Amino acid sequence: MDTLKRMSIALPALTLILSLGCWNSANAQSFPETIPLPTGFWPEGITIGDGPTAYVGSLGSGSIYQVDLRTGAGSMLVTGFPGYIAVGLDFDKRSRYLFVAGGLFGDGRVYDTTTGLSVINLPFGGGWINDVVVTQDAAYFTDSILPFIYKAALTPQGVPTGSWEILELSGHGDWVNIPTTDPLAPMVNANGIVATPDNGLLIVVNYVLGRLYTVDPDTGLATEIDLGGHSVPLGDGLVLRGKTLYVVQNFANGIAAFTLSPDYSAATFEQFLTGDDFQIPATADLFGPWLYATNARFDVCVPLQCDPSDLEFDIVRVDQ
Repeated sequence: MDTLKRMSIALPALTLILSLGCWNSANAQSFPETIPLPTGFWPEGITIGDGPTAYVGSLGSGSIYQVDLRTGAGSMLVTGFPGYIAVGLDFDKRSRYLFVAGGLFGDGRVYDTTTGLSVINLPFGGGWINDVVVTQDAAYFTDSILPFIYKAALTPQGVPTGSWEILELSGHGDWVNIPTTDPLAPMVNANGIVATPDNGLLIVVNYVLGRLYTVDPDTGLATEIDLGGHSVPLGDGLVLRGKTLYVVQNFANGIAAFTLSPDYSAATFEQFLTGDDFQIPATADLFGPWLYATNARFDVCVPLQCDPSDLEFDIVRVDQ
């Protein structure tokens, strides 16, 4: 999820305190705590673009909605169609391109947020393309069914070259992939993904096992992160700021916060964020001192088995 998700700026402690100090009670009152989405717009992925602009993808249509977090006002950037899917998102400030995981369509999509037009489609042909993170030289897409990460090459300006390679998670390292036995109930493995500030490692959550891994961005070698006895079952979207990692646990109706060790080999559990406004959050991103999470409402609307057209959805602001 762009800079706050993958390329967190390392600030001296004093600078960070001063910058967050600008977000006083008046700021909080001017930013709504919940932001309604258009009726039937079934959200999953969210990423922050320029300033307070957020982009949200729809599981029900593949549409992309852009919204101002200050006012709650929004408009449709990309109009999809019933049955199309948009899952995880990431924004690249260099190109102002939006990268979208295509779910069961097995593809990655890239849109120009200036025009809303498609830039390129990347037909990986995978099982369920779930999330994406953009780094300096590539966009990485997770596959929740097959033990793969798809690495799509980018130019220095953040423009996709059209080529990609497959990084295999299984067969070396610590990754364990639980196979799908029922096509109507696919087993979700790799889900959320972020990259460390220096782009030296990826961090991926295994949804069904509740484990976190660092992944080599060149080889796919996965190493389990020691969580000190904790686990993150139902881990969906990830958010990384500095050494603080947030794990959205959808059906647990909350967000776990960890502090990562200097080499990312271990993590210390800090807190579990929840609130009355949560309705099965799927993913989140950071803006200012807040997390913004999409309420996917998976308890009343299940992917591939639900018509969300009459349902109400929203984005919720989460105080840390």
